[in-house]
Amino acid sequence: MKKYFISVFFCFLAITLFSQVRGVVKDQNGSVLIGANVVWIGTNYGTSTDANGSFVLERRPNMNTIVVSFVGFDNDTISCEGLDFVEVTLSGEITLDDVVVKAQRPGRMRARGAENIEILTNTELCRAACCNLGESFSTNPSVDVNYTDAATGAKQIKLLGLSGSYVQMLTENVPAFRGAAAPFSLGYIPGTWMQSIQVSKGAATVKNGYESITGQINVEYLKPQSDEELDVNLFLDSHMKIETNIEGNYHFNDALSTGLLAHYENMWMEHDGNDDGFMDMPKVQQFDFMNRWMYKKDRYIMQTYVKALKEDRKGGQMEDAHNHVKVADNQLYRINIESERYEGVLKNAYIFDEVHNTNVALILSGSIHKMNSLYGLKTYDVDNNNAYAQLMFETEFTPRHSISTGLSFNHDCFDERWTLVPDLVKAPDENIVGAYAQYTFNLDDKLVLMAGMRGDHSDLYGTFFTPRAHVKWAPCDLLKLRFSAGKGYRTPRPMLDNHTLLASSRNIIVDNNLKQEEAWNYGATASFDIDIFEKCLIINLEYYYTNFTNQVVTDLDSDAHKVRFSNLDGISYSHTFQIDATYPFFEGFSLLGAFRYNDVKTTVNGVLREKPLTSRYKGLMTATYKTPLEIWQFDVTMQVNGGGRMPDGFGTFDAYPILNAQILRWFRWGNIYIGGENLTNFKQKNPIVGCHDPWGDNFDATMIWGPVDGIMFYAGIKWKLTK
Repeated sequence: MKKYFISVFFCFLAITLFSQVRGVVKDQNGSVLIGANVVWIGTNYGTSTDANGSFVLERRPNMNTIVVSFVGFDNDTISCEGLDFVEVTLSGEITLDDVVVKAQRPGRMRARGAENIEILTNTELCRAACCNLGESFSTNPSVDVNYTDAATGAKQIKLLGLSGSYVQMLTENVPAFRGAAAPFSLGYIPGTWMQSIQVSKGAATVKNGYESITGQINVEYLKPQSDEELDVNLFLDSHMKIETNIEGNYHFNDALSTGLLAHYENMWMEHDGNDDGFMDMPKVQQFDFMNRWMYKKDRYIMQTYVKALKEDRKGGQMEDAHNHVKVADNQLYRINIESERYEGVLKNAYIFDEVHNTNVALILSGSIHKMNSLYGLKTYDVDNNNAYAQLMFETEFTPRHSISTGLSFNHDCFDERWTLVPDLVKAPDENIVGAYAQYTFNLDDKLVLMAGMRGDHSDLYGTFFTPRAHVKWAPCDLLKLRFSAGKGYRTPRPMLDNHTLLASSRNIIVDNNLKQEEAWNYGATASFDIDIFEKCLIINLEYYYTNFTNQVVTDLDSDAHKVRFSNLDGISYSHTFQIDATYPFFEGFSLLGAFRYNDVKTTVNGVLREKPLTSRYKGLMTATYKTPLEIWQFDVTMQVNGGGRMPDGFGTFDAYPILNAQILRWFRWGNIYIGGENLTNFKQKNPIVGCHDPWGDNFDATMIWGPVDGIMFYAGIKWKLTK
């Protein structure tokens, strides 16, 4: 046995000392290329670039030249003799008579590192009508997006069976949409503004804070340094919602560029498909504007943007509701929510050593969010200001050993005002100072170990620590295993997170001295790449367990006329198992199948119970087909959401199907698309409880488990005006 361990040790040492070539692949505009192929010339030994355009290639005996290729670009041959790091710039594009074929990223990718990160690129986002962030996950097996109620149109993410409040939202790796912005934040990022989305499940990196309990969702906006062009997008659906998006970049010189993004949407028509006197969807008018800048000179990089949003939501009873329902004193039940949001981000980075990726960065961000809301006769207004700063240092001592350290500061300030809502506790201001360190060991991408620890001090909860660890092991080309474990915390703010509960007659009770939410998350995944008939079948198996030490429990069961927020007294957990498989049956056609099972339970009044309004399982199948010249694209998505438990007194709900489809036609100048959502026309019956007497004691618009709207058709057009 001793000789065995000695042999293993020397084998491990020999592999560790084997040299590598590292590098990055970009296009002519400086944008990184994801999925570019890098191989030793004359062989099949190679790798592909990750989400940062980077690659690590193990050296082969007597080989010093690599070939770099990417669809739509000219191949490049690079000599690596005596070099540890190379930067490759690909150029050129292939022009056909009717279409320009440019580099296209795969729709869904797995990050190369230790974390379980799924990357959704523009290719994936084009498969559906992604009018905003909330509509970008319709083809994704991991993330669910559901309405919180049948009156305001608010949506929330569910990841690993738990609500979106346990998911940390980031924009370009900066914490975003905290506090008052959270309930409607999925509608605050237009779909055409997004370059990619990264979904990190379970214990995420400690770099961005301690708040991620079930994972992180990071959105990357379009970059000003990309192609200098003007894009115009128009959208119209059968519910008479119109959207206009304009995105344009301008390059002053090789170092300085700017981008302008503008968005307008308006759903002005009232409709009531179930004839209950309430609008199925609120009328929403939104203006959104962003201006961003990029400066890169020598080793200094600066990125900044400012963003402004104004949105008005009007829901509730329709003008002709007098003919359908009981109206107290001829007064309609109205819901009006007016929001204004302003935010700015400044990133500065200086690269000391490109070979070892040694750099220091300073990130500053701030936001102002104002919301005034009316629910019947109840009002709830809030002003929420946030300031955030982070100082980071990163370096790679060797290709195998790297470290990241940093300091952070976060300030949240709230001013809440309400009428006719008793027993509420105002959200306190909070200041948090933190520090972290994270070490990564990378053995040729075969074995990757990442361990991080951060400590934070809150003026509300004192000092606490966040440990997180990730392991990736690829014993062969066929199999990749990942393991993760880590802790997460969250400051509870019940009214800010759940003010849509005001769309009911329930009395809202918030206990005093709510504790900081705290949970451990453990995950294990296995990914198989299996060659079948010269094509690759990709199978992913995932299991995650989230265990709460402290949690703020939302009690909808004890009393149908009350909702109570209190500290957990017992156990609360989530078990999630998922399997998905992707296979390209023939050229241009790919099929994805997935199944996920959720076991989510919480102790309420001393009894461990299944969490209400949570589907027990989800089945998903998506098919996409592109014609040989990629002129036409056809996409179909079918999902079945399993049944679950309703709060006491409201019964249960059964499984239901949702079918979406889209046809897209590419041209040299852009594309046009048509599609339909919820083609099965499934709608939850009587989504609003007590709709005929909204001023009575039994009114509740929050008992939502399925679609509240029926079939919807849409069409759109996008022009690309390249300079």
